[in-house]
Amino acid sequence: MTAWIAWIAFGIICFIIEIFTPGFFFFSFGTGAILTGLLAYFLEDYTLVQLAIYAIATFLSFLLMKRFAKTIIRPDSAESNVFALIGKHGIVTKTIPRNGRGYVKIDSEEWSAVFEIDIDEIKEGTLVTITEIEGNKAIVIPKEEK
Repeated sequence: MTAWIAWIAFGIICFIIEIFTPGFFFFSFGTGAILTGLLAYFLEDYTLVQLAIYAIATFLSFLLMKRFAKTIIRPDSAESNVFALIGKHGIVTKTIPRNGRGYVKIDSEEWSAVFEIDIDEIKEGTLVTITEIEGNKAIVIPKEEK
């Protein structure tokens, strides 16, 4: 088998693997291999030159993919699920005693709630801020305390 066919085959295998894996990781290897295979068709069998072409093409492909991925993946995406509740405000619907649980209404949902500050209780009707979510309970502080 000639070298250029091996490079093209390796590139195609990398592209197939990329289909099943996230992150454009194998795409860069495949791109480097395909470019090396195309150039190896025209070059004689210089293994070191082909390896250098492969390394440079793969590196440039990584750089381009990184730039491309930054345009697709937004770093400022909002939190989702329960972590989106952190920082929101709620109203105590059942008094939260020290070392006990009460209930807080956050948006349209009612959550079991506790607090970890040095007070006796948070009374019903108090506006609170959610500081953390642990399992199925919200950890809150009175809004004035924040």
